[in-house]
Amino acid sequence: MLDLNDFFYFVQIVDRGGFTAASRSLGVPKSTLSHRIRALEASLGVRLINRTSRRFSTTDVGNEFYRHAVSMLAQADAAENAVRRRLAEPSGTIRFTTAVATAQFAMKDILPEFIRRFPKVKVVQHATDGYVDIVGENYDLAIRAHTDPLPDSTLVQRTLAPAPWFLFAGPSYLDRAGTPQSPKELAHHSALFMMRRGVAPQWQMRHPTKREVVVPLEPRLSSDDMVVLKQSACVGLGIVALPGYVCRDDVQAGELRRVLADWTAGDSTLTALVPFRRGMLPSVRAFVDFISAELPKVVAL
Repeated sequence: MLDLNDFFYFVQIVDRGGFTAASRSLGVPKSTLSHRIRALEASLGVRLINRTSRRFSTTDVGNEFYRHAVSMLAQADAAENAVRRRLAEPSGTIRFTTAVATAQFAMKDILPEFIRRFPKVKVVQHATDGYVDIVGENYDLAIRAHTDPLPDSTLVQRTLAPAPWFLFAGPSYLDRAGTPQSPKELAHHSALFMMRRGVAPQWQMRHPTKREVVVPLEPRLSSDDMVVLKQSACVGLGIVALPGYVCRDDVQAGELRRVLADWTAGDSTLTALVPFRRGMLPSVRAFVDFISAELPKVVAL
């Protein structure tokens, strides 16, 4: 591979009609320019410039090489300017991945506002509950909802917001079965359970001033789909534990009620994972900063 700097030196020498003028214009010693052109000619195996003490001229192949060199330098300049423009202002495409529930309930209002605020940025959202290799699959970041600490990796983690879980039930169920007044009473109610790998069917109830209570469950419905569980609670099938932000709109609409409102039924956190801390494009940095500011508002119950 030829050195692009030698293309630049060659074009400057031809444009200025000789080594002396190019040396003066570039501030590069004439001997250095002469050495670089000889090295370029040796790499190509042809003579590009006829030079004597009185005359300077390019050969036929030198003229052809000059035309291509000018085009290459223009393309290189365009490539550099494209990167610098992206570094100066958020633009380009952001590809990120997140769980389906996070996409449906946490990101649905954030994404449109971000796109409106940054008109030169395009966003590709990949919603999946399966494993995604964000480096291998060329994603700029991932948003993870998790209850346990994420495993150590080379990925950079940035905590976005806590997302506690609460108990919810539909009014028809509570009117029929009664409203529990303590965690121990939950054992006598129909439970709707969110299945997660390695998690036993139980609720860990926590209170700011009381001891934790573990409630073993025999769920009437177990599912790994939050939408199904939430809808089942809305139609009166039982009590469900879900992240508060997933059920907020239903509570406001009167379709769900909080159960044991002073207790939480689990803790979770929303975290952004990015491949690298350094070299992050302004568009990705702006997106991470934006969701860091907005997600706490969205997930608050």
